[in-house]
Amino acid sequence: MARSEHPISRANISSNALKVLYRLKDAGYQAFLVGGAVRDLMLGLSPKDFDVATSARPEQVKQLFRNCRLIGRRFRLAHVRYGYEIIEVATFRAAHTQIDDDNGVEEAGHRVLDERGRILRDNLYGRIDEDVWRRDFTANALYYNIEDFSIWDYVGGFDDVRNRVLRLIGDPQTRYREDPVRMLRAVRFAAKLGFTIHPDTAAPIPELARMLDGVPPARLFDEINKLFLAGSALRGFSLLVEMDLLRHLFPDLATALARAPDLPAARLLRLGLAGTDERVQTDKPVTPTFLFAILLWPVIQHRFGPLRGDTDVQALLAVCDQVIAAQQSRIAVPRRFTLPLREMLALQLRFERREGRRALRLLDHPRFRAAYDFLLLRAAAGEVDDELAQWWTDIQPLDPQARIALVEGRAGQDHGQGHGQGHGQGQDEGALRAGTGRDKPRRRRRRPRRPPAAV
Repeated sequence: MARSEHPISRANISSNALKVLYRLKDAGYQAFLVGGAVRDLMLGLSPKDFDVATSARPEQVKQLFRNCRLIGRRFRLAHVRYGYEIIEVATFRAAHTQIDDDNGVEEAGHRVLDERGRILRDNLYGRIDEDVWRRDFTANALYYNIEDFSIWDYVGGFDDVRNRVLRLIGDPQTRYREDPVRMLRAVRFAAKLGFTIHPDTAAPIPELARMLDGVPPARLFDEINKLFLAGSALRGFSLLVEMDLLRHLFPDLATALARAPDLPAARLLRLGLAGTDERVQTDKPVTPTFLFAILLWPVIQHRFGPLRGDTDVQALLAVCDQVIAAQQSRIAVPRRFTLPLREMLALQLRFERREGRRALRLLDHPRFRAAYDFLLLRAAAGEVDDELAQWWTDIQPLDPQARIALVEGRAGQDHGQGHGQGHGQGQDEGALRAGTGRDKPRRRRRRPRRPPAAV
């Protein structure tokens, strides 16, 4: 497809990616911008990453770039670093060939599959017309040629991008068995780009969703972050439910939502995902800590019950630990995220206690802001009174003296209400003292110190 037939301009391509492309071309190798970058540029989006495909072997790429590092065992790749930007360079891979009867090793170990047909290692190099068949979706299989600025399309990806259709290359059953994570990638791209998953691509997913059970939990953690922290979390979650994938990623969450789909914790989940999308779209930070608090809260609520002011914090933390430990068997959430998650949820109990200066110390807690945002979600979902969330909202901009006056005034008010209930009237503490003939409380007398014992 000639330059005049597509909208991609070099002005929108990373200057560092252009350096890599031109140096490979000048060294006599084929060099193409490929994958999501070409797709996003066609859609008028700004690509997050720029990937390059080339006829040069990884070792040859390394010889051309001093700032290059070879990585990967499953797929051998070259990373060319320019400051904080990394241009990933991959060598064209060969097309699928006949494999051993036991799904084992072929071609001197260049391609290795497990007993399920999942690819463990694939470093069999080939030509560009073979490489295209190794990519997952047609929309990701477009090649931008730096030599004449044309787009090479072997599988109809250009039309699929224009029509916003997500179509798997090759036989869907085989491709999902090779790499079950492709099912999550289908959901992610459909949610992120607003694409419709082609019926042939969507049909095998519910049947093969069980294959996600064999994917390493650490890899699933990365995929979940890509799915939920890219600005399309709510749509992605809906697709996980629709494709019957959720129960293989968050089995306890799927059970809790099935039993009580209309409870406040379920509403909190959807409000939290929508809020995450809004933060991404406004360039505000998002973290896996808050994301997994949202995703696990319905399970914690289901097992523990509603929080009250007299709830035992240790009992709550014990349930949190049980829920997190069970989830770790599916998705390996690092401790640097689960530890602050526990703190953030434990602070929800302290929001109920607003009397005295001890309440002010909560404002200085390092997890206060995250815990406060979670409290706002609970209020929006109907789990706690709006008045509680509004009180903590109002106190934050006050100066120190005004904060003290507010909490001490509340302490006196609550203490007075307690006396009023006990005496059948709404008197404050001063009135009660006046009724007993004492305007001021008694002062304690100090006992005189004993003289030291004689030695």
